[in-house]
Amino acid sequence: MSAAFTRRAPIHMAGAFLAMGGWAVFANRAHPMPEPVVAGVLQGTISAVITLFLKRMIETVAARLAGLSALIVPSLVAGSVSLVLLVVLHGLANTPEIAATIAVPLMVSTGYAFLYSLSLWRS
Repeated sequence: MSAAFTRRAPIHMAGAFLAMGGWAVFANRAHPMPEPVVAGVLQGTISAVITLFLKRMIETVAARLAGLSALIVPSLVAGSVSLVLLVVLHGLANTPEIAATIAVPLMVSTGYAFLYSLSLWRS
């Protein structure tokens, strides 16, 4: 990882934790405590970890491919890995509103993956 990214990684991770963890609390707000908070802490943690590794994973996958597959496959891999992690971990934690909880984080991570893949593919 680049030195600049490594220095900023904790800030990006904290932002992901707060934003996506906050979303999970909101998505589960109709359920009794501590379920919304547990969902929020879990989602925040998953988002922070995904934030740390997503960029590197996209670069690794894209570097092994050529042509249009270098654009499409990294996004599909990132989205698939994110989806599996989110569903499995929230299922294990008995998050009440799994679909609502993971919808926004999955869209954000997959959208980022596509845009970053596009920038790598163009260069």
